Amino acid sequence: MGLFEKIKNGLAKTRDQLVTQIEWVISGKPLDESAFDEIEEAVILSDAGIETTELLMTSLKERWKRGQVKTSEDVKKVMSEEIEKMLSDIEAPVMTNGSKPFVVLCIGVNGVGKTTTIAKIANMYIAAGKKVLLGGCDTFRAAAIEQLQVWADRLHIDVVKHAEGSDPAAVAFDATKAAKARDIDILILDTAGRLHTKANLMEEMKKVKRVVGKELEGAPHETLLVVDATNGQNAIAQAKTFNEALSVTGIVITKLDGTAKGGFLLPIAHSLKIPIRFVGVGEKIDDLIPFSAKDFSKALFE
Repeated sequence: MGLFEKIKNGLAKTRDQLVTQIEWVISGKPLDESAFDEIEEAVILSDAGIETTELLMTSLKERWKRGQVKTSEDVKKVMSEEIEKMLSDIEAPVMTNGSKPFVVLCIGVNGVGKTTTIAKIANMYIAAGKKVLLGGCDTFRAAAIEQLQVWADRLHIDVVKHAEGSDPAAVAFDATKAAKARDIDILILDTAGRLHTKANLMEEMKKVKRVVGKELEGAPHETLLVVDATNGQNAIAQAKTFNEALSVTGIVITKLDGTAKGGFLLPIAHSLKIPIRFVGVGEKIDDLIPFSAKDFSKALFE
């Protein structure tokens, strides 16, 4: 299955809600102000947020007044174009910038699928011929280290880990040192899921970043925040808090296939302007795909 088909399948629930509503509103009826109110409601229900929805609707109405929008197909085409424009600002692949090892720190709240996402990212790099090492900095749960080890065994790569209850920063330091010694291309650090509202846990994560940076200048080179698409607008609040505390460089969105709230990507683009690196559209190891503004906007309406 191609990347576009995957994103199309992943957006099925969001698209069904959005497109069904638009077609129901317009089918066999004149396109007037009341119709736009109902289209606006459909966009808001996709969790696009009030401010972003208003921007979209303003553009749509302007083109309607110019006679460019008459049918449901016109509405979908214009909205797809406007969404692509909005999202193109945050379409940016991870650039390894020549650093070796290139260190990726993965953060996020509990239950977003962080460890599985790390395995999927590792798999992508391995497929590209890179030597990958994992660091098990989630020392709060023995199960987390075990889960990471299971994935590492499947991928035939190593994990640097300490005992449960160890200092996460110490694990990050050892993992960085090991990556340098073993000529590793990519080091991915797993961390404990933490509520974005817990200041002490945020301080611990800052310590991890400091320690890694002392061992390898410029590291971590990428701080990836993993968010769950089913959380919709709440994921945006998480992203805002994590970004303020830890300077997030990219976002990975998981479980896009499990929600009708796919519109929440729009406020990320409009308000936070943090690049979206990958989107998860299924449970298989290759169901994490690089984010494409064009594919996303097209798949929303096709």
